[in-house]
Amino acid sequence: GVRQSVRFVHKRITCDVAVVGGGIVGLATVRELILRHPSLSFILLEKEKELAAHQSGHNSGVIHSGIYYTPGSLKARLCVRGATLAYEYCEKKGLPYNRCGKLIVAVEQEEIPRLKALYERGLQNNVRDLSMVDTKGIREREPYCRGVMALDSPYTGIVDWRMVALRYGTDFKEAGGTVVTEYEVNDISMVKESAAGSTEGMKYPIAIRDKKGNEVRCRYVLTCGGLYSDRLSQISGCSREPRIVPFRGDYLVLKPEKRYLVKGNIYPVPDPRFPFLGVHFTPRMDGSIWLGPNAVLAFKREGYKLYDFNARDFADALSFRGLQKLVMKNISYGIGEMYRGIFIGAQVKLLQKYIPEITLNDVLRGPAGVRAQALDRDGNLVDDFVFDGGVGDLGSRVLHVRNAPSPAATSSLAIAEMVADEVESRFSL
Repeated sequence: GVRQSVRFVHKRITCDVAVVGGGIVGLATVRELILRHPSLSFILLEKEKELAAHQSGHNSGVIHSGIYYTPGSLKARLCVRGATLAYEYCEKKGLPYNRCGKLIVAVEQEEIPRLKALYERGLQNNVRDLSMVDTKGIREREPYCRGVMALDSPYTGIVDWRMVALRYGTDFKEAGGTVVTEYEVNDISMVKESAAGSTEGMKYPIAIRDKKGNEVRCRYVLTCGGLYSDRLSQISGCSREPRIVPFRGDYLVLKPEKRYLVKGNIYPVPDPRFPFLGVHFTPRMDGSIWLGPNAVLAFKREGYKLYDFNARDFADALSFRGLQKLVMKNISYGIGEMYRGIFIGAQVKLLQKYIPEITLNDVLRGPAGVRAQALDRDGNLVDDFVFDGGVGDLGSRVLHVRNAPSPAATSSLAIAEMVADEVESRFSL
């Protein structure tokens, strides 16, 4: 499927709508748009050689059921609807998934009130089949896990999200859409005026250029840039806020002979004092078990290795007041996370609270992901979706998805419906 992508743009092509960003959000949205508007022409632009190369291909692979999110919030509604749509989509397209369930486990008595509050929240969000289980119930589901009480979510599952994203891309191409890879957008602007006798400038007033001098002309632009969403907004003249600060999560993996210790997803009760969720156990479609991740500031927006560094990304992050404030508020947590990233033993200690039998010898360093965390200037994590247009001629023809927070993969088909609605109303397609 991916190989049919257009490799080279012959200097200029035109279309009605261009979508920048071939991750799961961009792909789901452009698929939804072309299915709704088959008579319009659509182009998807992606800077990498392949689609779904970053967050969409570096994530925990969970189909979330929607327990954690504030009742009534967009995040909650999209996740619950998205999970249903995701299962239906995988069924329809014959994509493998496994509804292996999830336990959110309280290991200390003082976590029980927070666990019960989560249960209430899940019910308010219409999450299916939730129940509270005691120690015996935990053992029945996860024989090696200890805990005093747990929230059982059998509707949670796992899937290879990159495979799903690529399938969205195949649907888009089959519907007549064009995918252009290796097209790194560095300018979005209005065409000044059309050449004498040419109506092209009037009909396709926006030019999207890349570094190699190629140009795509279109009527409307939608950007879904993930880790680069703030920079894409900036080059079309929109605000720099919210700023994207990259956080890397390093996973450990269980050695194959110890995989029997974990059956489904095992998650901690989130601690409201900290900005990230904490370590969890996640089975993968290939049979491996991922443990983690921690969350440390990444010194590069797409830096998956411990020592990856990009001077611009680093300076960008450190000079941002919002990040400075977040760091000051969470300094001891941050140092602990960095320590756990370097010394695996510290991470294993946290895992042993849930599965005491795990030892340092049972784990290996695993893959890493980088998440695009949107921050405002006061150091708050921006937790919900942010859309941004702009002012003037260009602004009225551009829509940026500035923040599509986790669980965006689970929610992708529901996000696509919402973004497509937004595109239709802004651009009156």
